[in-house]
Amino acid sequence: MLSSRIVRAAPLRTAALAVRRLPLIQTRTFLPESMVGRAKLDEKYPDSDYPKLTAAEDPEMNGGYINPPRVKRQFRDPHADWWDKQERRNLGEPVHEDNDILGIFSTYEYTWISPGKGLAQLGAFIVVFFGVVFSVKQVYPDRVSYPREFEGGLVRELGGEGAIRARMEGDEDP
Repeated sequence: MLSSRIVRAAPLRTAALAVRRLPLIQTRTFLPESMVGRAKLDEKYPDSDYPKLTAAEDPEMNGGYINPPRVKRQFRDPHADWWDKQERRNLGEPVHEDNDILGIFSTYEYTWISPGKGLAQLGAFIVVFFGVVFSVKQVYPDRVSYPREFEGGLVRELGGEGAIRARMEGDEDP
């Protein structure tokens, strides 16, 4: 009885699927072309207000945006009356297009030491380090290069028969 119902319902299912079949190519939207088509987009957002500049007029190729001077925010006066005290900028101030590099949260630039003085300090550290290593080598005794030999191999002292014994006279050289 149940099987006959399933057999009768199968053609109805396939007919319902055939009516509502989507195209093989994915459709991104079901809105009509008159609402989202290229013509409607050009009407809503014309390109006429976007400046068309030549390479000579816009050497940085950024649409005519005038960048403020390239100054890292770290070097601005921290005690000045800024609108945003943490980022050290005022309201409405144009942002440089490299703001991610020039912002206060980018890597800090250490300017308190010159490269020459830094190299001198690094050289002094290396000289002191190797001086300490050399002086320790001169004072500290070397390890014996040939292992000691024990009478009877210290069998009893190391746990008796079956234990790993120490080197004794007559053993082969290591």
